[in-house]
Amino acid sequence: MAGELEGKVALISGAARGMGAEEARLFAREGAKVVLADVIDEEGGKTAAGIGDAALYVHLDVTSESDWQTAIARTEEVFGRLDILVNNAGILRFNLLEQTPLEEYELVVRINQIGPFLGMKAAVPALRRAGGGSIVNISSLAGMQGVGGAIAYTASKFAVRGMTKVAAIELGPAGIRVNSVHPGGVATPMTRPFGGEDESEDSSGYEGPIARIGRPEEVANLVLWLASDRSSYCTGSEFVIDGGEMAGDMPAALRAALADAGAGDQGPSRPGGR
Repeated sequence: MAGELEGKVALISGAARGMGAEEARLFAREGAKVVLADVIDEEGGKTAAGIGDAALYVHLDVTSESDWQTAIARTEEVFGRLDILVNNAGILRFNLLEQTPLEEYELVVRINQIGPFLGMKAAVPALRRAGGGSIVNISSLAGMQGVGGAIAYTASKFAVRGMTKVAAIELGPAGIRVNSVHPGGVATPMTRPFGGEDESEDSSGYEGPIARIGRPEEVANLVLWLASDRSSYCTGSEFVIDGGEMAGDMPAALRAALADAGAGDQGPSRPGGR
């Protein structure tokens, strides 16, 4: 049985490891040819080799317009077309507003915001040549709400969300869909957990309806859907995958009071009836 992406070609930035690598593996399993792009050349090459003949690794500094043009050209040269772009590359820096150096702010913006801009700009001609396609921009829950201590990251991810909508408006007539994905905490080398390097799945600090950190494969499944024709009526939208964190929370005092009430002999009062 054909996979969801049979006959399609995808380029994924930041694909040497983490979410990008998981997306590349899943795309290949679903029938796509995949170009993994990153600056971590040794690790990226190994990831591509592990996928097999359906994968190609290319060096890509997402802040370089010429690197993007070369990566797109190489994709078409080897695989003949480009149908899907996933702007996944990004970095995370924590700092308070008053303590954030301009150089740090600019670095985050260049990679997280200018990178996707250059990627979309470079990919559009190839997507037009293919007759249309899908762009998936990886933003963050920090592109939906403020995150204290991460002003540069938050600003860049809000920008990705906005650029996605503009691109969707402009590119819709060409059959190119553009959507953004907004993960909460995900266990990757960049964020595990909250910037740590611990390999364990530490769920401390997660108090949402699904009280654990997310897994790269869970995000990859959503990205796959947006890249595939199954999401053919979706464009210009944001898709949150955060274990319910953005749904809100229950005050600790109320949670404790309800727990105490539930522990008693009598349940909560309710209207009478038959």
